[in-house]
Amino acid sequence: MAHQITAQNLICPLDQQPLIQQDNSLRCNSGHSFDIARQGYVNLLPVQKKRSKDPGDSKEMIVARQNFLNAGLYHPISEQLNQLVSPLIAEESAASILDAGCGEGYYLDQLASSLSEGHNLIGLDISKWAVQAAARRNKQITWIVGTNVQLPVAPNSLDMLICMFGFYDLEKFTQWLKPGGYVVLAEAGKEHLIELRELIYPEVRRTPLPDISQALENGYQLVEEKSLQFKPATLNKKQITDLMVMTPHLYRASYAGKQAAEALTELDITADVVFRVLQYN
Repeated sequence: MAHQITAQNLICPLDQQPLIQQDNSLRCNSGHSFDIARQGYVNLLPVQKKRSKDPGDSKEMIVARQNFLNAGLYHPISEQLNQLVSPLIAEESAASILDAGCGEGYYLDQLASSLSEGHNLIGLDISKWAVQAAARRNKQITWIVGTNVQLPVAPNSLDMLICMFGFYDLEKFTQWLKPGGYVVLAEAGKEHLIELRELIYPEVRRTPLPDISQALENGYQLVEEKSLQFKPATLNKKQITDLMVMTPHLYRASYAGKQAAEALTELDITADVVFRVLQYN
């Protein structure tokens, strides 16, 4: 039985022609064909776009993030995203929304459950392990292995792009947004995981948010900026390990910092997230 890919605006990553599903493959008029995996996702990442043999988050990172997010520790972040998105697409009967860097699908899955039916939801990540996990989470969403540098969707076909703690290029994003389309960004605030960072780094830098002034000069408007700070339930030893593994902190921390984290049996952390909603006109 063929898996049904619901998104209708996918294009071939090789020649940008529309992709049409035929049995268990997506094909373009030039004859390029992309098989739909048995888990229900499709790989639209050309070999020449890969920067490594296995790009993106590793299988271990994805499993750790699944464990952490499924425990509900970041549920307020998901709730805030849902509250920001819902009114923006309230008048759209079939909005096309793409989560750029969807990871294992937690946030897009939660968003889908908060929206009415009929919307065209696409989750994209460069990690095949992430997309495999996401495809197991929700069969009604179109899941794609691909890159944010060249999204495999038709120009001007998206009502919204979401980027949760991921890489984004607002200038590039304009080519895929409809006029009046939105970009929703979620980024770590200065105090995010401050307790863990103070433990594993000799010096903690409170880095400001990326500057978007250039984007605001080139057609974007900042519609809303919302800060969210909360303290999840106290992490146990396994959740501390998962938090380290699912983030870049495991690779950036000093040896002494890693040892200190491994010695913990519990930890209270601060979640500090800043949402920015931009509209492209």
